[in-house]
Amino acid sequence: MVRKIEMQPVNRREVMKFVGVGAVTGIVASLLPSLAQADAAMTAAAIKKVAGGKTPASGRITLELPQIAENGNTVPIGFEVDSPMTDSNYVKTVHIFAEKNPNPEVGSFHFTPGCGKAKASTRMRMAKTQNIVAVAEMSDGSVYMAKSEVKVTIGGCGG
Repeated sequence: MVRKIEMQPVNRREVMKFVGVGAVTGIVASLLPSLAQADAAMTAAAIKKVAGGKTPASGRITLELPQIAENGNTVPIGFEVDSPMTDSNYVKTVHIFAEKNPNPEVGSFHFTPGCGKAKASTRMRMAKTQNIVAVAEMSDGSVYMAKSEVKVTIGGCGG
C-alpha cells in the first residue's frame, strides 16, 4: 500500500513562528552556564579575588580529605584552622575551591569569636582528580592557604 503525501504551502505566520522559536532557543542557550571545566587559572583568579590581592601564606589550615575518592558524588571534606578565636584574633571566613569542577568556588564558611573553633566538615561533588584549596581570611587581614589533591575514580559532576 502506497501512501500519497501532499505538500502544503507554508504561510508567513508559520515561518515567523519557527523563527521566533529559534530565536528564543538561542537566547536561552546563551544564558545557560557553560559546561566548561574550571582550571588552575580560574581558581587562582577566584583566590586572588577572595584574598583581596594579598599573597596567601601557607600553614595554620589542616585539610581532612581522602587521598582516593571512589565516587565523586559524595567526597567528604573537612578543615580546621589553628586560631585562638578571641575577639582580637579569629578566623573570619574559610573558602573552599575545587580546581577542575565546573565552578571552582565550592563554598564559604563564616566564623565569629563565639564559635570557639574554626572547624567544619561537609561533602562535595568532584568531577575528576583535582586539587582542593582552602583559603582562610583572618580578623587581622592576613590570609592563609592549604592545598591537597584528591584522586577521583568515578566523577560526580558528569565526569
